[in-house]
Amino acid sequence: MVWLSFPLTSFAQETVVRGKITDAFSGDPIPFVNVVFKGTSIGTTTDFDGNYLLRTNSPTDSLHASYIGYKARTKAVQKGVSQTIHFQLEEEVTRLRDVVILAGENPAFAVLRNVVKNKSINDKRKLSAYEYDTYSKIEIDVDNITDKFRQKKIVSRITQVLDSIQQIAGEDGKPVLPIFISESVSKFYYRNNPEMKFENIKETKISGIGFEDGSLMAQLVGASFQEYNFYKNWLNILDKDFVSPIADGWRLYYEYDLTDSLYVEDDYCYRLDFFPKSQQALAFTGTMWITKSEYAVKQIEVTVGKEANLNFIEKIKIQQELTKTDGGAWIPVKNRVLIDAGEVHDQWAGLLAKFYTSNRNIVVNEPKPPKFYEKQILLDEGYILNMHDEEHWNKLRHDPLTETEKNVYRMIDTLQHIPVVRTYMDLVKILVNGYKKVGKIDVGPYLSLVAFNDIEGVRIQSGFKTNHLFSKKISFGAQLGYGFDDEKIKYSAFVQHIMDRERWTTMSLRVRSDLGRVGIDDENLADDYLFLAATRFGRFRRGYYFDETRFNFQRELVKGFSQRVAVRYNTFRPHFDFAYYPNPGDLTRLHRNFQTAEIILESRFARDEMFLQYDNERVSLGARKWPIITLRYTRGLKGIIGSDFEYDKFRFTFLKKLPMGPLGTGKATITGEYINGTLPYPLLSFHIGNETPFYTDVIYSLMNFGEFFSDRFVSLQYRQYFEGFLLNRVPLMRKLNWRLTGLANVIYGDLRNENLAVSEPLPFPIGNNNLSIDRPYLELGYGVENIFRFLRVDFVHRLSYLENDRARKFGVLFTAQFKL
Repeated sequence: MVWLSFPLTSFAQETVVRGKITDAFSGDPIPFVNVVFKGTSIGTTTDFDGNYLLRTNSPTDSLHASYIGYKARTKAVQKGVSQTIHFQLEEEVTRLRDVVILAGENPAFAVLRNVVKNKSINDKRKLSAYEYDTYSKIEIDVDNITDKFRQKKIVSRITQVLDSIQQIAGEDGKPVLPIFISESVSKFYYRNNPEMKFENIKETKISGIGFEDGSLMAQLVGASFQEYNFYKNWLNILDKDFVSPIADGWRLYYEYDLTDSLYVEDDYCYRLDFFPKSQQALAFTGTMWITKSEYAVKQIEVTVGKEANLNFIEKIKIQQELTKTDGGAWIPVKNRVLIDAGEVHDQWAGLLAKFYTSNRNIVVNEPKPPKFYEKQILLDEGYILNMHDEEHWNKLRHDPLTETEKNVYRMIDTLQHIPVVRTYMDLVKILVNGYKKVGKIDVGPYLSLVAFNDIEGVRIQSGFKTNHLFSKKISFGAQLGYGFDDEKIKYSAFVQHIMDRERWTTMSLRVRSDLGRVGIDDENLADDYLFLAATRFGRFRRGYYFDETRFNFQRELVKGFSQRVAVRYNTFRPHFDFAYYPNPGDLTRLHRNFQTAEIILESRFARDEMFLQYDNERVSLGARKWPIITLRYTRGLKGIIGSDFEYDKFRFTFLKKLPMGPLGTGKATITGEYINGTLPYPLLSFHIGNETPFYTDVIYSLMNFGEFFSDRFVSLQYRQYFEGFLLNRVPLMRKLNWRLTGLANVIYGDLRNENLAVSEPLPFPIGNNNLSIDRPYLELGYGVENIFRFLRVDFVHRLSYLENDRARKFGVLFTAQFKL
């Protein structure tokens, strides 16, 4: 704390005031608020947790609290006694920077230059390693509860609970309804060169409406997802890149004011206020305290307002307190983050998410062996055993729970037992997961329940799969479908054995009998449920029936490197005009059906890819810096179980995300394949076309289904997301918050004459004989996303092979997406 002048009067009795100052909206503490006895020069500032203490012997009758961005408040003081006075400050509607005309250079610039100059010394990434004990806390509330929202059916049934939420909001704060709170205790480790992170979550305590005490949520509430380093030029928050106020190019993005100098604990600091040059930019408004001796960030508070080009977000606030380590670099010891999501509709409520972490027992420059960091996130076996032992948690917490937080636990427990709340939560889970959980099995998926096409007519389908309650090692499931026009039963079934969770190892067997479409790769499109469901509708060009049996073994050998071995048997029975010569030299024999047997070897390199393991699933969160590279070799075995062909396929895939700062983000996918063998075209490399009105990243937007096949090719699919880079600079467009996108799809491919001759003289898909290295397939596009915050529209131009049958020169594609 900072003490100013304290004149003493020996004849007066001392007045002592202590208290806490919090945000009236969120309930979070506000650091560095100026607290002064009115009419005197006696005052102090609040610490990181919003606490203050003042003493005086001078006569005074009121206490004044003020801080930039908030409305000042004054409260009465009783003279000559010790007392506690808390403040809740309301935010100002706007926070405008005063226009100041300076003679000479802005004095803040000299401080900023020294901060950037010393980043390599003060940044924690300069340490060879660091580790610390972490306590994390997350709370999610429903806020902006209007009268219209209270009148909704579900809300009216919990009115009794809503009537008591004033105690959650505080003395004069806005009412909120808590729906989730969690706490976790973990050990966090970092190593530089190579850069690796590992978090060992020791214990978690989770309570929430619709949330289960599963391992997925336990991993998400740890410290790994709450790290913010302002020494980086760009901070990734909610999958958006925000420019740091101490970035190397700080003058391009911010205005600065040097407003004060003061002691923060034992460090004399400069106070710098900063403002983005463009309100729509992904940049911060805030205040930071820079040490005079080392030009290190001692404390920082940043805010992103609703003026920024973000969907549904009213405000993001980050507060951070740092301490100097024995290695010279500064490490955060406390982080507080607030994310306020606004109402999607005026009759809905908003969401308020609050995150807090506290770090202790910091150890630096003692790196562990690289193998130690391979797991990234690890849950101890007994991470939820003591979840309901309050006395045990009182010993684990770095800071005790406030009375408000204790009330949050009690209120959530009450809400969880209201029947209508549980019913609505079940419906939400079905919409998100596609399955309805019924004990030890999940029923669904509901997206594929009904379809219609010209071969099957009306198609119905349903199925189930077991979940982790059945077994944590074995899972199985099945689907059954029926087409009313073709009168054929379709089915699929699988069984999977999780052999090792430490080094993720699975062995699975799958059988399928279904209707497919040449040119649609449902394996590569497995994650795009909407597009796959759409391909089941309409006219089925080049449809075929197939039976498939696949055995798959996959293991992560070391961190970032996994190996897959698969054996696959497949039959092909066309429902369209197709035949091939089993021996191109003998034109007297034609076959329509064929069988294949394959062995697949696949290696996958992803150095810094992060995974979450929960229940019986393993989900990738993508790679941070390094590309994901996949090498696949497929060997076709002739004569095995009636297999008709012998061939070799070599396939290479390179996937890389490209952060570009103010230009947004790029995403590049490079794919190449070479096929050695003489094969009919359904077994060649087919490029995924699109005859639906929907857009998806992995397809060629204006290519028809099955239009192009190759036996050797290399392709580039590039996507550019400009965020608000261009449209934010157009005055009439700023309020719309639209964002530009770009795309380029290029294929250089070829088809050998012997593969072309296999299917002659029967009709071969038009265009295949024209795809060559000398003449690439090319389409370019541009688009606008964030229309009405949900809609994306892409305008795509096809620039080659326009002479092909049904070739489209131009197309408009749509997709609905949820992006911040």
